[in-house]
Amino acid sequence: MNALTPLSRDELIVIVLELRAEVTQLREGNEALRARVTELEEENRRLRGGKGSGTPFAVKPSRPPKEQQERKHRDRAYVRRRETKVDEVRLHAAARCPQCGRKLQGGCAHSRRQVIEVRVETRVVEHVRVARWCGVCQQRVLPEVGAGAFGVQGKRRFGTSVQALVTLLHVGCRIPVRVVRRVLWEVGELSVSNGGVMGLLAGTQAAGASQVEALKKQLRQAPAVCADETGWRENGQNGYLWGFFTPELRYYEYRDTRAGSVPVEVLGEDFGGIVTCDFYVGYNRLGALQRCWPHLLRDAHALVESNPDRPPVAAWAEALGELYREAKVFSSPRVRRRQQARREYERRAAALARPYAEEADAPQRVLSQRILKHLSELFVFVEHPEVPGDNNLAERSLRPAVIARKVSGGTRSAAGSQVRMGLLSLLSTWAAQGKPWWASCQELLLPTPAH
Repeated sequence: MNALTPLSRDELIVIVLELRAEVTQLREGNEALRARVTELEEENRRLRGGKGSGTPFAVKPSRPPKEQQERKHRDRAYVRRRETKVDEVRLHAAARCPQCGRKLQGGCAHSRRQVIEVRVETRVVEHVRVARWCGVCQQRVLPEVGAGAFGVQGKRRFGTSVQALVTLLHVGCRIPVRVVRRVLWEVGELSVSNGGVMGLLAGTQAAGASQVEALKKQLRQAPAVCADETGWRENGQNGYLWGFFTPELRYYEYRDTRAGSVPVEVLGEDFGGIVTCDFYVGYNRLGALQRCWPHLLRDAHALVESNPDRPPVAAWAEALGELYREAKVFSSPRVRRRQQARREYERRAAALARPYAEEADAPQRVLSQRILKHLSELFVFVEHPEVPGDNNLAERSLRPAVIARKVSGGTRSAAGSQVRMGLLSLLSTWAAQGKPWWASCQELLLPTPAH
């Protein structure tokens, strides 16, 4: 039948009845499917959360809708920000329509993507002194060119940028000399010998010798210093790398001895600050000391592990750790209050140690004797808030030197040790003060032009 042919009333009634019956059938099928979905959901909840429970199934609480959840507020957005300085813009546009082949022109920006590239360029700068003739004086005149005009230290062939890069790679990044040579060749086709690399490092150390000496003077005036030492090898012989640190200063020095005279020589006889250190006897000559609590608590933890069948040992170690944690959070603006708190903590520490100090069979005997021996050096940080109760600053500051020792095995001469210690002091201090290595090193090497 043609759709445009007019239908009679009876024909329309038949069509309506057929559609009504079809709708009723679809509704019944829909209800059956909904019932089946509900049954499956209940079975799914029972299988997920109902095992072992006293109820037929356990229904997990549903999360509230997204619009009802409280959004977490952040101080700043953690999204990748675009660089404000763009050196080059490359446009990508379709020349023709892929459907009809029509030539396209104009358009607007649809999306942007920034790609950051680093280009290393080797530039050879030739400085020429031009001689000019003075007709009045009847003589040749040459310009006076200072060292700063050449951008190089002394009469070196390589400029300060190369010298600073070598220092950054070898000392700051702990890259071996042969790998430094390879990097210079790969990125700039610069051929440098092992002796050339060491000469550049020695030049940087010589330029910063006065700054290293100034670091030592600042250390001697600091109210609180963290000190530690570790092994170091020079020409195959065992020695020691000593380190003295404040939050903004780092100072390293190599000595072939671990004697207590070294910290006295470095900090000076008149040092009036407080030194945080471990329980090594070599620091006893410094005067005011704060012993490192993590060293003591690690020994207490080892004691617990070696005595697993003695619960009183674990309780004693836990009480010792709780005492330190309580003292660590203590704070007061009043000096007298801090002094009283220090004496109270010392009294409580002595009460923990005294029962076991003379008991021969007590596992805590050795640590208890150590606590009583250094009782006046355990809670100095309570009275003086600027003094840390742990030696973590020294431990972390020595870690790069330890890694360098494991990679290179140490230094081969006294001059090499002096260069390494001086550069370690400079670069570590710059890092602690938030200064860039490369720019600070170039500034150190480049002579200040005379006015």
